[in-house]
Amino acid sequence: MNSNNHIAKILKGEGVQWVSCYPSNPLIEAVAQEGIRPIAFRHERGAVMAADGYSRVSDRKRFGVVLMQSQAGAENSVGGLAQANADNVSILVLPGGNPLSMLFVRPNFVASRAWSDVVKSAELITRPDQTSIVMRRAFHALRTGRPAPVVVEMPADVCSQPIPDNALAYKSPQEIRYTPSTSDISDAAKRLVDAENPLIWAGSGVLNAGATEELKTLAELLNAPVFTTMPGKSAFDERHPLSLGAGGSTTTGPAREWLRGCDVLFAVGASLTSSPYAQRVGADKFLIHSVIDQDEINKDTAADIGLVGDARLTLGSIIDSVRGLIGNENRDRGTHSRVQKSKASWMAMWQPYLTNDDSPLSPYRVIHEMNENLDSENSIVTHDAGAPRDQIVPFYQATTPHSYIGWGKSTHLGFSIPLMIGAKMGMPERMCVNLMGDGAFGMSGLDIETSARAEVPITTIVLNNGIMATYPGGFPVARKKFGVSHMQGDYAGLAIAMGAEGIRVKNSREMAPALQTAARLNKEGKTVLIDVHTRAENSRAPEHFT
Repeated sequence: MNSNNHIAKILKGEGVQWVSCYPSNPLIEAVAQEGIRPIAFRHERGAVMAADGYSRVSDRKRFGVVLMQSQAGAENSVGGLAQANADNVSILVLPGGNPLSMLFVRPNFVASRAWSDVVKSAELITRPDQTSIVMRRAFHALRTGRPAPVVVEMPADVCSQPIPDNALAYKSPQEIRYTPSTSDISDAAKRLVDAENPLIWAGSGVLNAGATEELKTLAELLNAPVFTTMPGKSAFDERHPLSLGAGGSTTTGPAREWLRGCDVLFAVGASLTSSPYAQRVGADKFLIHSVIDQDEINKDTAADIGLVGDARLTLGSIIDSVRGLIGNENRDRGTHSRVQKSKASWMAMWQPYLTNDDSPLSPYRVIHEMNENLDSENSIVTHDAGAPRDQIVPFYQATTPHSYIGWGKSTHLGFSIPLMIGAKMGMPERMCVNLMGDGAFGMSGLDIETSARAEVPITTIVLNNGIMATYPGGFPVARKKFGVSHMQGDYAGLAIAMGAEGIRVKNSREMAPALQTAARLNKEGKTVLIDVHTRAENSRAPEHFT
């Protein structure tokens, strides 16, 4: 047995059921022989992004796995890895590698060395008898500490050699979770109890840890409102009377109100990274920062209390400590009515945008129809980069965990199509929908064919406005004189040509039927693209509380 065959058996034993790939890697055949399904994408970046999407909706025992070839295949994968690393998503990356004699000879590309800034760990198998050890370390890194991509590079000459029988034993590493000290938990609980206007800031770590029920329990116990980050969106049901909604570079009116007015902020499962695509924490707030990676605390934001550990264990400990201070009854500060009043005022201001009947459609009308017509508890929705992200995050109502996938500390156009294919593999019972612009479609539109061919049905909504709407004033001469940022396309027609179903929407009356038809077609196993003729609309209007 060589390393390729052995790794395939390890993946099978670890519960891997499918891998994304493109275009070639000896492991593709090896995993297929083990009954693991390979799905070939149209480019390496898409394959990485699909593995990312699968990891985001899976429990902590399952990870996306992606295979690509050495050299150009590995070089083309960097964008997808950067996105997963920025958003703290665990995926196992298994690139082919050059023979050892060629590793450090220019211009050969060594993935395990070149990718160091966009992965958590990277190893090279240098001897066949080290295969089990390297794979054990890889799965340990996937299961413990900060989620992120983990790489095992497979040199062609090494991995084709037989492994001695005495080196075939592999022991799967168990997940290791840890919690903050009792004294730090007590200090944090006391500060939350004594606060006049506390706010809970929840990030994707709550989803990763499966801690959504604990988050809800603590919020209700303290009668404290909850704001979720863009990656944390769906960690807290946005129908809940304590929900302020979610935010990235744009957010809701109630969220801005509490972010300005709170005195104690408890950030859990969030890195608080300073980013153009995130809200800010005011320096005047008393900050309790709970996160799994110690390096995130005091990185960009000064913390008054730092709690390093698993979000679920940490929230459980804080709940116990708070109950020790106030008892088991939920507090009543009148927060519910304050939040609902703020939300009603903000929504009334935006209702004309959301219900606008003009043609071409307003993107906000598209989002409104998604709220009205999608079964949110049985769907997964995501945005793409740019204006669609800024427009949908505050307004689409996330309900159950993973009913929305927010992403974007790095913002790769086209991420949403392969992301949804991976998410559909993780939750095949859900309708998976991505909202993207026509610019983003150009980056990954061919993976509509992947979805149709692989019979992994998703629905893609393309906001077809013929222009890069995120940059309204960036290059006026280039735009007017040379057409820079203008584009054109019949995206429904392209979808049909690639084996999917295409639906064209040109007025608001057609949007709801299109979504309903897409839901039916997805259930029949058909991939759908809805080509919506929209107008370019600024996502950063003054009313938007950016």
